[in-house]
Amino acid sequence: METSSIRRICVTGASGKAGRAVVRDLLEHDYDVTATDIASTRKENLDGAVRADLTEYGQVLEVLSGVDAVIHLANIPAPGIHTPAVTFNTNMSMNFNVFHAAARCGLKRVVWASSETTLGLAFSNEEGSRPRYAPVDELHYPVPTTTYALSKVASETIAKHIAQWSGIPFVALRFSNIMDPEDYREFPSMWVDPHARQWNLWGYVDGRDVANACRLSLTAPSEALADSPGLIIAAGDTVMNRPSVALFQEVFPGVPITRDIGEFETLLAIDRARELIGYEPRHTWRDHIEF
Repeated sequence: METSSIRRICVTGASGKAGRAVVRDLLEHDYDVTATDIASTRKENLDGAVRADLTEYGQVLEVLSGVDAVIHLANIPAPGIHTPAVTFNTNMSMNFNVFHAAARCGLKRVVWASSETTLGLAFSNEEGSRPRYAPVDELHYPVPTTTYALSKVASETIAKHIAQWSGIPFVALRFSNIMDPEDYREFPSMWVDPHARQWNLWGYVDGRDVANACRLSLTAPSEALADSPGLIIAAGDTVMNRPSVALFQEVFPGVPITRDIGEFETLLAIDRARELIGYEPRHTWRDHIEF
């Protein structure tokens, strides 16, 4: 499939932190963007956004009509905001509707937000909650520990099957904790207690790198995406000001480290994203605050 023909993009969840970054990046790269969200979307570059409830299949068909691809970011966010049943049922409804409607509308690509939580988060030192090894990669999947994570795991399975039925490349991006530059001022407060951020191995990702990963997923060759991959998308480093190996061995003693890790290198492996879509994180908190 010629990725150069993918120019008209629908972005769901467009008023969220990731959505705003994605819309801004696509517009800067001369894509034709249809932004949609159930929440208010009159922010930044989102004038003219369409308000749509993605749990209603007919509304999904309308917002996907006439576009080449969808970047699907809309879901109830991480655990604790809604009851487990509402989180799971709402996310499953939205994801199925978008995936099925994309196939029915004949879209050329589906890029969507899965989650690092599918890898076993939150990590702790309790029995059964420790990472099996580091850096954690895609082979650590699936280990859902909440209904939010379960909704993402189940949706990845649905996406793979609809991709097979339709022949449309689907890409599930397992985003780490998304941050904007203004969030980085809080990082020094995390350095006092390394256990406070052990839950995701001190991972994060800059919103601008999220946007870049989404755009790269639109342009990656179809053959690279034949298996509807789930890709970890994280920053190249951790949130901490301490070397990664020493930090990991202190907090998770006895857990094996499977390869050499750079001084401050991420413990959420991004090697597969580098290989399949050409992802390379460009942004780090270290460019914004002293450490």
